[in-house]
Amino acid sequence: MKENIIPHSYQVSQEDRRTSNKHNSFLLWFTGLSGSGKSTIANVVEQKLFEKGIKTYTLDGDNIRKGINNDLSFSPEDRTENIRRIAEVAGLMVDAGLVVLAAFVSPYKKDRDNIRRIVKDVNFVEVYINTSVEECERRDVKGLYKKARAGEIKNMTGISAPYEAPENPDIEIKTEQESVDKAVNRIIEFITPKLSRQS
Repeated sequence: MKENIIPHSYQVSQEDRRTSNKHNSFLLWFTGLSGSGKSTIANVVEQKLFEKGIKTYTLDGDNIRKGINNDLSFSPEDRTENIRRIAEVAGLMVDAGLVVLAAFVSPYKKDRDNIRRIVKDVNFVEVYINTSVEECERRDVKGLYKKARAGEIKNMTGISAPYEAPENPDIEIKTEQESVDKAVNRIIEFITPKLSRQS
């Protein structure tokens, strides 16, 4: 079947879309434990970019799990497939000229390396939201840690499943030491040169 798949060449290119939008496109990938603050920070970053006229879109774990990936479990294999599909969707959006913000636990280093390969290294910014499991459990925004401790949730990252922290993220945010506003400002400062069509 694969030999019958021939990509079609379209006249409007990624560069054309970026030029039309007046900014570069890339993927901002927020990784960290559940409750670390990924979605909160990504949301404010998107608001700031939107105010500057940047074309954006946010992909979030819960939303994706209810739609395109609603057939996947939380087994290690399905987690890998979950991230692979998200990376492919994000790659299409980067090609469309958008700055994509993705907030996913994405606990495995090999999966995050695969994202980088799919969207291309130059289009990938890894943001590690570094919050201790103790703090995430104290916040327990969605009540997941309580359920995991009660045995109601299996393969809970940080409790009964591993989280492989990024070794060299582009940006590391320690939410127990800095405010959301400070974190957002640091991220915006980092990506501003990347947005420029001159870079």
